[in-house]
Amino acid sequence: MTMKNILLIFTGGTIGSAVSDGVIDITKTQGFKLLELFHNEDPQAEDIKFTSLQPLQILSENMAPSAWQILFNAIESQNLASYDGIIVTHGTDTLAYTAAALSYYFNALKVPILLVSSDYSLDDARANGLSNFRCAVDFIRQRIQAGVFVPYANQNQTMQVHHGARLTCSLQLTGDFYSVQNKPFMHYKNQIFTQLDASLSVEPGISLLAKFSENVIMLKPYPGLNYAAIKLAKGDVVLHDLYHSGTACASYEWGEQYSLVAFIERCAEQGVKVYLAPAIKSTSAYQSTRLLLDKGAEMLWNMSIESAYVKLLLAYGNFKEPQEIQAFLETSISSELVQSDN
Repeated sequence: MTMKNILLIFTGGTIGSAVSDGVIDITKTQGFKLLELFHNEDPQAEDIKFTSLQPLQILSENMAPSAWQILFNAIESQNLASYDGIIVTHGTDTLAYTAAALSYYFNALKVPILLVSSDYSLDDARANGLSNFRCAVDFIRQRIQAGVFVPYANQNQTMQVHHGARLTCSLQLTGDFYSVQNKPFMHYKNQIFTQLDASLSVEPGISLLAKFSENVIMLKPYPGLNYAAIKLAKGDVVLHDLYHSGTACASYEWGEQYSLVAFIERCAEQGVKVYLAPAIKSTSAYQSTRLLLDKGAEMLWNMSIESAYVKLLLAYGNFKEPQEIQAFLETSISSELVQSDN
């Protein structure tokens, strides 16, 4: 087998952590334990040459766009033409957000980037970190395709490979991950990759700066959300999450302070743009959704809330003119847009 060159970037997370006195925290050496385990279990490990970097060592709940810039800089500091692929180790809490950020920024890269996480520290027999890592290595070995992907084995399930811009955050009170609409890109078993979702599109590459707006605020709907308590300034941008049916409270019945309609009107008066996500574009929509759109909110159709958030950060960080921002938001940059119902 031909020698494969892989750029391995450690950023911390559970996969780079150990447990001591009941506390899970990162260590400087745990990432290299992953390599040791891989070499012990993979019979073809000697055919892989790893070049490792440690630009970040943080738990992923502490991730911020500034950390993404450090990660991007570390990747771009290398001669990427000399590698067959890139593996980034990462924590699970903000995995979907970093996967989206990498997907957008490196949308034209000719080699794959795979993010590898673990649901438990590597010293725990339940951990899936090594399995996820071996899948990532095989993905590069077999030259599956360029793009950003996340291999992840939910407990007692077949390994799945998710497209980076379609991964959603973990389900509550579990460590399981899924793609939007529960449509992973591939399954992986016995070193065989089986494609499941053929809807991914290949778009012409778009060049972006690693600039993320600091004015995007994301809100989550829940019964009793009091919009009167939210203070905004001109130039802010709101991304409002929606319930699963693409809705949020549009009623004045319980008071104006609980109505997203009234909040949208107030935002318009203050020069604050309001976007909504996630929702599938269809010929039919709930009356409440129609009312939100009629009041001036804009829907970011057919993408996850995580992808929508990162896309807005980049849109308002890279572009100034409204038409440029709108064009970027409506363009599929990295197969983040799923198919509509109609």
